[in-house]
Amino acid sequence: MKELYSFGLTEEQEKRARELHYGNIVIDMLFQGPIGTYSLGEEIEQETERLALESHPDSLAERVHFAGDVIRRWYVDGKLADLYKECWYESGLTAGNRQLNVSDKASLYSSAIDLQEEFDKKPWLIKVKQAADIEYAHQHQLKAGIVTCQETLGFEKDLKLLEQMYHFGLRVVQLTYNNHNYVGAGCMEENNAGLSTFGKKFVAKLNELGIVVDTGHCGKQTTLDACKYSTKPVIASHTAAEQVYFHSRAKSDEEIRAIAETNGVVGIFAMPWFIAKNPEDTTIEHFLDHIDYVVNLAGVDHVGIGTDWPMPQTKWMAIAFKKLFAPGMGFAPGDGPSTEIVKGLTDYRSFLNITRGLMARGYRDEEIVKIIGGNWMRVFKEVWS
Repeated sequence: MKELYSFGLTEEQEKRARELHYGNIVIDMLFQGPIGTYSLGEEIEQETERLALESHPDSLAERVHFAGDVIRRWYVDGKLADLYKECWYESGLTAGNRQLNVSDKASLYSSAIDLQEEFDKKPWLIKVKQAADIEYAHQHQLKAGIVTCQETLGFEKDLKLLEQMYHFGLRVVQLTYNNHNYVGAGCMEENNAGLSTFGKKFVAKLNELGIVVDTGHCGKQTTLDACKYSTKPVIASHTAAEQVYFHSRAKSDEEIRAIAETNGVVGIFAMPWFIAKNPEDTTIEHFLDHIDYVVNLAGVDHVGIGTDWPMPQTKWMAIAFKKLFAPGMGFAPGDGPSTEIVKGLTDYRSFLNITRGLMARGYRDEEIVKIIGGNWMRVFKEVWS
């Protein structure tokens, strides 16, 4: 356990929280881990910066890309492989998503190769193709990776390619990132366009294949349209409640209700600058406030976890990313991954704090089990059947 946040629980509550967390299926639907910025340590911080500078002395952007590749190589089968496994198992997470890069077709193919290598080289990590795979992982002390993507640009308008990626294992597709694409409009667009004509066909194809429709980064009307036209549950894998803290990445009450009406789930993220006013003083309590709000608005059956934080990058990479790349990805000035933390969720090994926090907030055992993973499982069983 990396960091035991002080909730003032009794000894009996602490014992029960551990039993619930490690005895049930726990899912993070935007899992950037299991390694995060503050689990990498100072040695990796310095070594990645040195290697990147030697390789690309004239370009900070290239150094960031290079270091990202180095870290990925190390956690797949190098010096970070043991830490990777340690962090995942200590987190108590049964399943987390493993992302394809669908920013363009070439990235889609190359990231699929990288992802398959990760599954191939980690016998304790299984690729999820049905909900039963997650249950199997839980029963056999394995971990489960759910193949997802946060963008659809790389599919272009090729529904056959989407079908091919389904056979690879793709099971959750976010319709847009922050900006417009062929399907609809992202949350940072000002015109609030809904699903395009092609977007409606795309949603229908997702339903046909048995791929979960994800609206995490989608704009309001695209989210509402997805809920209107999908015949299966819709999710927002990682977002927050704008009535708790207003941000373009958060969902309105109307969107939250619409997702719930599809029998879907709203996943709450833990990104410091998206859930509270001061990212330098954000705690797990702010994260829990968003969970409470969605529960009160839509019901306990319609909220889950999609932390999206922390990222598998060093501090120097995070600072550079925020400066160089975040604006081009549609983020507003000041937004984007950096070195801020959520106190109580600094590291994935602190994931138990979520279950402890829910207990401190007065949730019953069966409600906690739903929030930490059961609600996601309900959606998966319905869509992937």
